[in-house]
Amino acid sequence: GGEGFGFDFGDIFSDFFGGGGTRVKRGRDISIDVELSFEEAVFGVNRKILLNKTSTCKSCNGNGCEPDAKFLTCETCNGKGKIREVRGTILGSFATERPCTNCHGTGKVPEKKCHTCHGAGVSRQESEINVKIPAGIENGEMIRLTGAGEGLAGGSSGDLYIKVHVRKHALFTKDGKNLITDLKVKLSDALLGAEYTLKTLDGNVALKIPANITFGETLRVRGKGVPDDR
Repeated sequence: GGEGFGFDFGDIFSDFFGGGGTRVKRGRDISIDVELSFEEAVFGVNRKILLNKTSTCKSCNGNGCEPDAKFLTCETCNGKGKIREVRGTILGSFATERPCTNCHGTGKVPEKKCHTCHGAGVSRQESEINVKIPAGIENGEMIRLTGAGEGLAGGSSGDLYIKVHVRKHALFTKDGKNLITDLKVKLSDALLGAEYTLKTLDGNVALKIPANITFGETLRVRGKGVPDDR
């Protein structure tokens, strides 16, 4: 248990019986942390995030070739995009095919490699994404943005995971869709009843204190909790 090497028997049999090239290539997943105010977590917010990640090269649109150059047939695979190999195993000899590493399975190579990515099709660059944080998100909750991770030439992009950290509020705490706060009431008002001005996250409301209210009793103000839009 713990640290060590993991074996994927699916990969082993895939390599033996010719399925080694069937997996879809995918870029790396990345994760970031975002801090929100209590109000932003309650009502939701659109947040712009600046990422420095590997993305499709803008100079060549991901094909790895200079715009004024052309593509040539890959000499390694003769334009087939695959390499055929025969392997000897304890079970006998098996013919397998794998994507050509020289042309990344396309069968073509650039006559002149892109000056920005040097033929890789991807480059390190800054990108800005707009993230919609839903109302009522919990502290520690994770948001997944499919395809917003790092790019990969000849494959799909990975995912972006955003972990949310919510700052505490001086007056309010959150319990599911409800917001909770304490209100100090004079003894005379608790006995006879009164009307108090209650501060909420979206403005003040008039709160009627009923007569003979007891210490620790809970009063409810409808519609002043977490918006129900998730």
